[in-house]
Amino acid sequence: MSLTSALSIAQSALFNTSRQTSIVSRNLSEASNPDYARRSAVLASMAPGARVAEIRRATNEVLFRQNLQAISSWQGQKMVSAGLDSLQLDVNGVDNANSAAVMLGKLQEALQLYAASPSNSTLAESAVEAARQMVRSLNQGSAAIQSFRRDTDQQIAASVDKLNGLLADFKEVNNEIISGTRAGRDVSDALDRRDALLKKIAEYVPVSTIKRADNDVMLTTTAGAVLFETVPRPVTFEPTAVFSAGKGGNSVYIDGVALKGGSGGNTTASGSIAAQLQLRDEVAPAMQRQIDEIARGLIAVFAETDPSGTQPDAAGLFTWSGGPAIPADGTLVDGLGAEISINPAMDSSQGGDPMRLRDGGANGAAYVHNGPPAAASYSELLRTYGEKLDEPMNFDPAAGLEVSASLGTYTSAAVGWLENLRQDAAYGNEAKGALSTRTATALSNATGVNVDEEMSLLLDLEHSYEASARMIRVVDEMLAALLAATG
Repeated sequence: MSLTSALSIAQSALFNTSRQTSIVSRNLSEASNPDYARRSAVLASMAPGARVAEIRRATNEVLFRQNLQAISSWQGQKMVSAGLDSLQLDVNGVDNANSAAVMLGKLQEALQLYAASPSNSTLAESAVEAARQMVRSLNQGSAAIQSFRRDTDQQIAASVDKLNGLLADFKEVNNEIISGTRAGRDVSDALDRRDALLKKIAEYVPVSTIKRADNDVMLTTTAGAVLFETVPRPVTFEPTAVFSAGKGGNSVYIDGVALKGGSGGNTTASGSIAAQLQLRDEVAPAMQRQIDEIARGLIAVFAETDPSGTQPDAAGLFTWSGGPAIPADGTLVDGLGAEISINPAMDSSQGGDPMRLRDGGANGAAYVHNGPPAAASYSELLRTYGEKLDEPMNFDPAAGLEVSASLGTYTSAAVGWLENLRQDAAYGNEAKGALSTRTATALSNATGVNVDEEMSLLLDLEHSYEASARMIRVVDEMLAALLAATG
């Protein structure tokens, strides 16, 4: 080997070591960045010495796809779990203290006390007040549900806007990667940014990637709708200004294909948008239907009857916009929970007489049970109401609960239905959160920076640098000696 060859080898080694040291230093500085993939220099032989042929970015496509799926599942589950908790608090209150089941229990207790002392006007007022609280629970619960649907609809609109923004950013980065790849430039930083955007997109919709030439990528949802192909595909949504019982919301369309919402407490929804659609279109409407059926049951149980049997039953303690008629048996009336009210004839705040609850007659003399006044202390009608609360009645299966049950059982089942959903959602949130964390950790172990390994490599590079420097010094001394000898 000639001295000039040795010098060239030493110089190239110094250059390569400097380049590798710069890469390792960058790795160390980005060690805490979860969106950074480790870089490494690939050396290629040349005459004489070697050169850095490329900067290789660590990747693991299988783990990355699994991580995207886990992110989508967890985001959907978190959204459902949080939404169920919010509904429970807004509709039923802390520890279900404002639920229809609790209010019905208080009404039954007030009726029993009144029946034990039917001549007591204070107990009559207390019974009607318990009915007012029952109505207030149903009215406020209905209002809270529709407010929740409206807020969720607005969240969907915001999510769609953010998703469209992310797709626009994805286009810019993807174009940068394509042009850099064609020009032979290092596009590692742009690839990091693109992967980070994919993780954010996965929070809103489940995303699949299709690799193409020049590091180009096409995006679809797991259901096959195209999100991105050269340009972002439109994600559209038209918000609904006002929600009411029985009124549905608009769909989210991805490239013209409607996005399907999830189902169940341990939801099938992947991504926050599908979870928001589930809360708005499945969970909240089901709760509203249950409240409407409870309201219908109250009107039916406390309906006034004609002792002679000639007049039709009429709305008694509880009434509605269709009163004095009684809603059809076993048939849902949308929005009844928001409409139900106390019959003015029994409401002292509206000039009524609470004692009519004992005697009847809110709908006229034909419906009076305790008369003439000599019989005014009878409690038979009050006991009848209490018995009807425990008798089976028909409910519409559209509410998702029993089709035949007592009103007390039905109201308890409505609370249990929501609590079961919340329990399933909490379990799913824990499991999917753990899966997301594990896949992220596995991906980081495969493609991220290990500080100990990088420090060890940095030490090896330092030794290599020292060896190259010594070689240059030796060659320099030899050249000096040669020049001295020839001089």
